[in-house]
Amino acid sequence: MKEVTPKDGSTTISGSGRSRAHKRRLVTHCSVCTCRIWFEPYYVTEPEEVAEPRLSWTLCKGCYHALLSQLRQSPVHSPLRLRVAMGLVAAERWPQAYPTLVKNYIYDRRWIVFIATFLVIAMLLHLVIIVMIAGMR
Repeated sequence: MKEVTPKDGSTTISGSGRSRAHKRRLVTHCSVCTCRIWFEPYYVTEPEEVAEPRLSWTLCKGCYHALLSQLRQSPVHSPLRLRVAMGLVAAERWPQAYPTLVKNYIYDRRWIVFIATFLVIAMLLHLVIIVMIAGMR
C-alpha cells in the first residue's frame, strides 16, 4: 500500500489495499471522470482538521496526477486545500462539465448500435422459431 503525504501532512493519499493473491478484481469507477479503474485505484481522504463531512474519493491515475499538480500549484495551506484542488480537477475532467455535440452524438450512436443489435438478434430468434415450427409439420 502506498502512502503519500505532502510536507505539511494535510492529506492522506493511498493506493489499493488489496493483495495480489485475489484472483477476482473488483471494478471501481473514478470519482471525477467516471472511467473504470482496473488496476491500482488511488484513495484520497481529507485530513481530520477539515469540518464535517470529511470527504473521500477514489481516483484513476490521470485524475490523481492532476490533483497532485493542483496541490503543488496551490498557494493555500489550509485544511480545505484538498477540497479546493479536487473541485478544480473535477471542473476540468468531469465528462459532463463541457457537454458538446460530439459527446451527445457518440452517446446517441451507442444507443443506436445497442438497439440495432437487439433487433437483429430478436429477428434471428424469431426466424429460428418459425423454421422449427415449420419443420415439425
